[in-house]
Parts: sequence; structure tokens; C-alpha cells
Amino acid sequence: MSHISVLFVCLGNICRSPTAHAVFQSMVDKQGLSDHILIDSCGTGDWHIGRAPDPRSQHHALMRGYTMNNLRARGVGHSDFDQFDYILAMDSQNLVDLEAMRPNDFNGELGLFLNFCRHPHFTEYSDVPDPYYGGSQGFSLVLDLIEDASLELLRQIKERL
Repeated sequence: MSHISVLFVCLGNICRSPTAHAVFQSMVDKQGLSDHILIDSCGTGDWHIGRAPDPRSQHHALMRGYTMNNLRARGVGHSDFDQFDYILAMDSQNLVDLEAMRPNDFNGELGLFLNFCRHPHFTEYSDVPDPYYGGSQGFSLVLDLIEDASLELLRQIKERL
């Protein structure tokens, strides 16, 4: 069985991308595929490097059974394009930033994470909304979107393995 690597990217790597990291890791672990699918997350901004995910993100994730207390923010680097098969942006501005960094020889998939959403209610979203400045309902919506997109991403990756 081959190996696939997935990198989730948002702005600060303290809300959306670590949530995607934790949710997808949980799904991969439950399928017994953690030896075959490498998962990481990072941010295009550097002001939160080394910090744990936002406590509100951690709280809402924990309420659904996901833990992210072992994650720490890091910035995206050029070496990520060598290491990851999928680099998935949480929003279109992050995608623009990643496309500007993309080396000409990158053969992986670079795109918006929510392109994997399949639930009809969620297909209207192209970006995972940033919940940082909003209320608690924003963190719940982020989890809903991420769970839906993660199911389809995992289904497609399993086909490749």
C-alpha cells in the first residue's frame, strides 16, 4: 500500500486548519490508515507560530470527540510542496498565497478544501469561514463543513491507496 500526505492550510493555523487536521486524523485513525496517510496543518501567516490551537476551536472539537491539544501552529514553507500530495487551503485568499509559492515542478493537488464537500447544504460554501472574530456558532459551522469535506477526501484517497 502506498502513502499519501495531506496538508491543511489557513491563515494563522490556530482555528480552521488545526480543526481539519484533528478531524481528518480521527477519520484516518478509525479506518486504520494512519500508517498510510500523513496529515499536517500550517498557516500562511507567521504570528501564531508555536501556539496551540484557539481554545474555542479546541472546545468545540472536543465536544465532537476530536482532540488537538498536541498541535502547534507553524508556517507554510517551500519544502511543504515537496512533502505533500494534497495541499488544501481553507479559503481563496490562502489559495492565492499558496499558488504564489507553488514551485513549477509541484505535481500534487493544490486547491480549496471545501471542493470536497458533498452535502447539498454545504456546497454553497467555497471557503471555510474564519470563526476567529465571531461567536460560538462559527466554530460549529467550521466543524460541520470540515467533517463533510473530510469524508469525501478520505473516500477519494482510499481509492488511490
